[in-house]
Amino acid sequence: MPRFGFAFVPWAAPETLQPTARLLEDLGYDDFWIWEDCFSQSGLASAAVALTTTERLRVGIGLMPVPLRNVALTAMEIATLARLFPGRFAAGIGHGVLDWMGQAGVRAASPMTLLREQTIALRRLLAGEEVTMKGRYVILDRVKLDWPPTRPVPLLIGGMGEKTVRLGAELGDGVLFGGGLTVDEVREKCGWIADTTPDGKRLLPNTPREAVAALALNPRQDAPERIAQEIRDLATAGATAISFAPPYHDTSVDIPSLIRFLAEQVRPLLD
Repeated sequence: MPRFGFAFVPWAAPETLQPTARLLEDLGYDDFWIWEDCFSQSGLASAAVALTTTERLRVGIGLMPVPLRNVALTAMEIATLARLFPGRFAAGIGHGVLDWMGQAGVRAASPMTLLREQTIALRRLLAGEEVTMKGRYVILDRVKLDWPPTRPVPLLIGGMGEKTVRLGAELGDGVLFGGGLTVDEVREKCGWIADTTPDGKRLLPNTPREAVAALALNPRQDAPERIAQEIRDLATAGATAISFAPPYHDTSVDIPSLIRFLAEQVRPLLD
């Protein structure tokens, strides 16, 4: 079965993060995914608080938009959390919502070029290398982290389109899919991951790769048996982890109740 995770959504107040993290850990969830939507909570600050609040839960950011950040700073922040909480942090990066990037004045003319350059540089920096690079967007001159991670940090690429998904398979440890996908769409995208094979240009041989599918639920409408079957179907389609969330911007859903519903009524059906 896929890893069982829950998303901290941008329309939840920041002060609810700590009790949410504690509840997830108490109920045996595997993952806590932090959304970073413009212009809501900081993903990295939220992840640090969630990691400090818990002892076992893996905390991931899905995702950090690369246009907003210099890659050297991103590497420093990831490395710090990875050293403080070894084996418990997963980093997700991606294009971000392009309209939001435009609002912030950082929209790239070629988002794919930017994402590729940042991913290559980030992997090398996190591996402890000294990096000199002069790309279209990423320019580094003998940059090397003083405190690189002591063990590999999962680096996932967020995306829906074929080029981005294949980039995640080529250079990342997996792909974060957005919400609203059908089982057939997840199967198609996992197929893109599976047939992206090493060709001599791959930076790192990353197998197996994660495929994280988002699943929005309303406990007032979704029966446990139907949800359990959808999870099984997503697993068969290739999803290795599920990130549950309430319906987008539905503030009427009681999030702690949804978390308990999934742990107490849905997960036992999967055993």
